[in-house]
Amino acid sequence: MEHLKAFDGEINAFLDNMFGPRDSRVRGWFMLDSYLPTFSLTVLYLLSIWLGNRYMRNRPALSLRGVLTLYNLGITLLSAYMLAELILSSWEGGYNLQCQDLTSAGEADIRVAEVLWWYYFSKLIEFLDTIFFVLRKKTSQITFLHVYHHASMFNIWWCVLNWIPCGQSFFGPTLNSFIHILMYTYYGLSVFPSMRKYLWWKKYLTQAQLVQFVLTVTHTMSAVVRPCGFPFGCLIFQSSYMLTLVILFLNFYVQTYGKKPMKKDGEDPHAGQEVKNGFSKAYFTATNGITNKKAQ
Repeated sequence: MEHLKAFDGEINAFLDNMFGPRDSRVRGWFMLDSYLPTFSLTVLYLLSIWLGNRYMRNRPALSLRGVLTLYNLGITLLSAYMLAELILSSWEGGYNLQCQDLTSAGEADIRVAEVLWWYYFSKLIEFLDTIFFVLRKKTSQITFLHVYHHASMFNIWWCVLNWIPCGQSFFGPTLNSFIHILMYTYYGLSVFPSMRKYLWWKKYLTQAQLVQFVLTVTHTMSAVVRPCGFPFGCLIFQSSYMLTLVILFLNFYVQTYGKKPMKKDGEDPHAGQEVKNGFSKAYFTATNGITNKKAQ
């Protein structure tokens, strides 16, 4: 235990030296004072993918239909709460859409930070997306981009909550919460075979996610053009990270929808392509490990 405490102290001292003083308003909040829990859970997530795939290799895939229904409903409701609360709290604080600093809105800044903590914590919950793929033996959906996105977002938002927990940070999660309402609603409905013939809007969800990334980069860079005191380094990092998603996601979109292979009679042109939340080989042909087949 002494060695663990010493290691924890060294990690946090390194981060404090790199990024400067943390925001005192979030001190004592669950999982924020130490980086070790976030780091350890990320390592556990990565190990669970590797060990889980080995464990499931010679075992039958699990159904999990009831669990998936509850999970998708839960994420949809959480996303709806975060969307509503972010809109209301930023409106209460008179947030400037072009650039908003970290302190001028008073109590509204605290309210925004509280919602963003739930956003950070939701990234931990969403690790289950991958675990469901493992248990359903949908290993083709566990791509580099899928794992990269999930693991990096959880860690990035730990940093955001510690150093920039409000102000300009509110915009991306507001958009993402809206997109997640649509996406996890789609996932939930796709669990039921009778509903799949009505889910014609998967391509438009793909486009909406790409628009989300572009808008987030644009909003972040607007504070570089006309600064308001929000940390410059954080703006550059955010823009750079989101640009990686734009590039990778655009490549996915072109590969998925830009090419129209010849199809046999009765064959779905997207059959055999798989995806997870816009970050895999093809979008929405499988839903949390539930394959979207044609209605019989």
